[in-house]
Amino acid sequence: MTNKFNDKVVVVTGGTSGIGLATAKAFADGGASVFITGRRQETLDAVVKAIGGRVTGVQGDMTKLADIDRLYDAVQQQHAQIDVVFANAGGGEMMPLGAITEEHYQSTFDTNMKGVLFTVQKALPLLKDGASVILTSSTTSISGTPAFSVYSATKAAVRSFARNWILDLKDRRIRVNAVSPGVTETAGLDHLFGGSEQAAGTKAYLASLIPVGRIGQPEEIARAVLFLASDDASFVNGVELFVDGGQVQI
Repeated sequence: MTNKFNDKVVVVTGGTSGIGLATAKAFADGGASVFITGRRQETLDAVVKAIGGRVTGVQGDMTKLADIDRLYDAVQQQHAQIDVVFANAGGGEMMPLGAITEEHYQSTFDTNMKGVLFTVQKALPLLKDGASVILTSSTTSISGTPAFSVYSATKAAVRSFARNWILDLKDRRIRVNAVSPGVTETAGLDHLFGGSEQAAGTKAYLASLIPVGRIGQPEEIARAVLFLASDDASFVNGVELFVDGGQVQI
């Protein structure tokens, strides 16, 4: 355990599983007071208990502005400012062109763009000058994937948010960066690939395409997020940091 984030206040949306959970735990291990969100109260309570430390769970759906307001109300009850926001909540389903429905389009854009936009915008009054904002994009922001065009478009937009927001926030010295994971071992990935048995074959194939020869672990993405959030990255601003074993570089 290090104390790099001692006395820092950190918000992690989508913090009950996968990359969000690993990152929330890493921040807590680093001494931060961490606020996490999740849609299901039972899961949220279990995660808060499992992480321990100064972790607060706030049930909410980040596509709903009232839930985002409730999140920051909870933060403000305990702290005057926020040091780090990791706008991580997101997701999507595969659907090929020709089968895309309005519901699929709306749901994906609400989850991955609307939620990220208002998570960051509504944090601004509490964000400390010089704070760090990290957005979860994806390697799909630059690499095509069959039947994944709507999700990929939202992640490209998230990356664009970082590039533009550094200009909007430059007077406050707030850094905004995007982390773009590659194929990562999460429950969400197994669900996307059709369940654990079917997913195993797909993951093995994808691992063969990655230069390091395997898929990533959530903790590896978390370490990249903590770097971007830390003073070690004080001159890193507006970037898209790929954490993918080199897959999109070849």
